[in-house]
Amino acid sequence: MKLFIKNMVCDRCIMAVENVLQELSLTAKSVKLGEIDFGDAFGEQDLAEVESQLRTRLEVLGFAFLDNKQSQMIEKIKLTCLDIINHTNGDNKVKLSHQIQESLNRDYHYLSNLFSSVEGITIEQFFIRQRIEKVRELLVYDELSLGEIAYQLGFSSVAHMSGQFKKVTGMTPSHFKSMKSVSDRSPLDKV
Repeated sequence: MKLFIKNMVCDRCIMAVENVLQELSLTAKSVKLGEIDFGDAFGEQDLAEVESQLRTRLEVLGFAFLDNKQSQMIEKIKLTCLDIINHTNGDNKVKLSHQIQESLNRDYHYLSNLFSSVEGITIEQFFIRQRIEKVRELLVYDELSLGEIAYQLGFSSVAHMSGQFKKVTGMTPSHFKSMKSVSDRSPLDKV
């Protein structure tokens, strides 16, 4: 049995879910972004009771169960976008639409319409917001130059990255960097 979880966006989220499972004495076959796979059974425990306890504990941590197929597909799209952003190394020239279609093995037109109808923005807009949030994160760390950040995240140039950054945040990357304020960053599940 698989349970699909919303707001699992990083390795720390996986660790948090694994800790909850351990506290509840539950053994999962695997835990990955957006999903807990229990395999064939929960053992001797009542399925409804286990699910209720798990739901309550995960909601306290900011996670939520995804009970329908549409919600699950939207979460998979979001996780795929985050995965693309976190594993881009500058030489990625494959279109976003193609990567998502390949990853989810579904028609991109269908995925795009579903995402837009539920989220109120396009997949591309979501992707840009997430990518700009990654730029903000890297600017706060202050370890890379603007050129290195632009290359690492697959922007065609610093000017392109700066234009996207200003469109989303209302300020230039240089201005944001000079502010040095971590409080201006948003949690990924709120972007």
